[in-house]
Amino acid sequence: MKTATFGATGALGAIAIAIASASALAACSSSDGSGAAADAAPPISLGDAAFFDAPEPDGAKPMVDGGFAGPDGSVVRADRFATKVVSFTPGDCAGFGLPAMPGVVLGPPVGAGSFAGGLDVITLGVSGEIVLVFDDNAIGDGPGADFLVFENAFWAGGNPERPVAELAEISVSEDGVTWKAFPCNASAPGAGGSSYGTCAGWRPVYSAPGNGISPVDTKAAGGEPYDLAELGMTSARFVRVRDLATVTCPSNPANKSTTVGFDLDAVAIVNAKLP
Repeated sequence: MKTATFGATGALGAIAIAIASASALAACSSSDGSGAAADAAPPISLGDAAFFDAPEPDGAKPMVDGGFAGPDGSVVRADRFATKVVSFTPGDCAGFGLPAMPGVVLGPPVGAGSFAGGLDVITLGVSGEIVLVFDDNAIGDGPGADFLVFENAFWAGGNPERPVAELAEISVSEDGVTWKAFPCNASAPGAGGSSYGTCAGWRPVYSAPGNGISPVDTKAAGGEPYDLAELGMTSARFVRVRDLATVTCPSNPANKSTTVGFDLDAVAIVNAKLP
């Protein structure tokens, strides 16, 4: 188990927990095996958490025929995922994954499932922001969700009513100038609740290269789904992710973590202008 610190809410750090074994995480449920204690507990917000000593990602994602390997030998176009980081404005206590930029947020997600958070991410820091673009493609408004945003959320003790959440607001733009944001209520739902609505950062990620789960399958891939129709838009090329953490980082640099706030893994187009 890696060392973790606690932020203003006392929440345990996601990256630290991500490298714990599944059995250790399962122990977070009730000791009598009934799950009653876990069922009654509220969701865990990690927006104010801090962490140490997690291995840095390398950002490497193998390509096949100019794209990325999909299930059953298929190839998913490279521009179904963000192709460029337009800007990155790190907040306080950001920086995990920075050596692997920009590749760490381009291409498909590297999910770790319900019991642990993946480490192939960039941490935005408190109120940090990143803007991504699909250079030769665009998100189109089609049936259902149009794109997916992947963080590294998971379920405490495997309990879907206790998402380990680090939240962000998602905005989209056609030209990178005029933006529309999906409404996001970062207040934790009550006991037994599990939804942060259209905030990003509270659903586990299941798709990863080589595991047979398509990163553009809204029913299987995990992450948060977004529908352009909810904003009255028909197309978007830019996606902006803004962290919603509220912690105050230590003023002494020696005590600062680099892993506070939203951890971005990837953004994928479901309904693409060029599928």
